[in-house]
Amino acid sequence: MSEKKTFQKLNFDPLQIQMVQQVAELHEVPEGAYSFRLNGQSAAVQSSEHITIVKKEDKPGIDIYIAPGTKKESLHIPVVLSQTGLKDLVYNDFHVGEDADVVIIAGCGIHNCGDQESSHDGIHSFYLEKNARVKYVERHYGEGDGIGGVVMNPTTIVELAEGAYLEMDTTQIKGVDSTIRETRGTLAENATFIVKEKLMTHGEQYAETVFNVDLNGRGSSTDVVSRSVAKGKSRQKFLASINGNTACTGHSACDAIIMDEASVRAIPELTANDVDAALIHEAAIGKIAGDQLIKLMTLGLTEEEAEAQIINGFLK
Repeated sequence: MSEKKTFQKLNFDPLQIQMVQQVAELHEVPEGAYSFRLNGQSAAVQSSEHITIVKKEDKPGIDIYIAPGTKKESLHIPVVLSQTGLKDLVYNDFHVGEDADVVIIAGCGIHNCGDQESSHDGIHSFYLEKNARVKYVERHYGEGDGIGGVVMNPTTIVELAEGAYLEMDTTQIKGVDSTIRETRGTLAENATFIVKEKLMTHGEQYAETVFNVDLNGRGSSTDVVSRSVAKGKSRQKFLASINGNTACTGHSACDAIIMDEASVRAIPELTANDVDAALIHEAAIGKIAGDQLIKLMTLGLTEEEAEAQIINGFLK
């Protein structure tokens, strides 16, 4: 039995190890396929029997090829920036073969203790072949006591062939000063695209989320749900655009808690180009209910503890 690799053996420093744990929940190097990117450079790459990772020749990033029929395998591709002033741009393309069923864990962590802005722009493109299934988990996290900003602008492009299924679970809870999160999807017959977003902003932070999904194939469907909390003087903007171009179903929802002097803007955009396109949008923005706070405070919690308990439950 081969000895497990440790991050120390890959020459990760303690801070980088801590950040990988935050964004990928990894405490040791995984056995399967992975690609770790540190401070704008590829730091460690490993392919597996069914997942092949190839470095791009024309721009920063990788191509990932997942063989048809691959089952119960995972791929980890975290990014960590621990130097101030870095501006990282990377293109990752995922080619998922017919009938494959895999989990992809991504995410970016930025630690900025300097006086310059650090940023990461990740452009991820997914090409799922017939009946392929992917669960894609993406976490964004920022920290550091410097005055330099933490900026993340992820773009996700999804093309789903007949019967393909992609579930995208994104989380941004702490430390990101500015983010524009753009997701575009094109769905063929009987394809399904599920998006679950969890987001929290505070201070002067700004977060903009843009979803645009084209339901082109009969029987295709999408469900886009964003749950967010806006604190301090932070601002959030949520735009969900669903275009029903055939007999299909589409649903989007924005559910937000607003606190202090924050601002939340939700913009639904539904376009039906077929009489059998069934599209629904829901939006709810409001403060924490007073009776919820009172109930928890009667159990011995302070007001701040009660608020935290409610927010944690809301964002689960």
